[in-house]
Amino acid sequence: MKSRGAAKPFAKALFALAKERNQAEAVSGELAGAAALVESDADLRKFFGRPGVAASTKRGVADEIATRLGCSKLTRDFLGLVAGHGRGAELPLMRDAMRDLLDADLGRVRARVRTVVALTDAERQTLSARLAQALGGSQIVLEEVLDPSMLGGFVAESGSLVVDGSLDGQLARMRDRLTRG
Repeated sequence: MKSRGAAKPFAKALFALAKERNQAEAVSGELAGAAALVESDADLRKFFGRPGVAASTKRGVADEIATRLGCSKLTRDFLGLVAGHGRGAELPLMRDAMRDLLDADLGRVRARVRTVVALTDAERQTLSARLAQALGGSQIVLEEVLDPSMLGGFVAESGSLVVDGSLDGQLARMRDRLTRG
């Protein structure tokens, strides 16, 4: 099995070409679509991971995927290159690396927010504004996750920063204060 360390260099190369052509966001979206397809289809992942399949066959399948998804020539060529080098199963890792490069270039910061119920638009805007202040990002992209195990509130995570505004967290802090005296 090939090393998974190649995802970043492939993504960097794609990002550089896409940025040069002013297509970075579009190409990132197309790569995300192809990666989601590979991620969701176990047979496709196995196919791209199989060393016995000829590179030309893998390139053909990658080209068919790109055509069906309506990808640009740059993305189609990239998918063929990746598949031909036996790295098709790593598309999800390349998608993540490409997204990180694009976010950094555009000054975006991603935050994962867990809540019991979906946030309203007003709550989303307020949380984004406060997280932007805390993280120094000009634009916050919230990735919302519903967590029915929480009692209430939210937990926002971005990198090593965790903002715990959950009822669970408040109760735990109160318990700690009471046990310490």
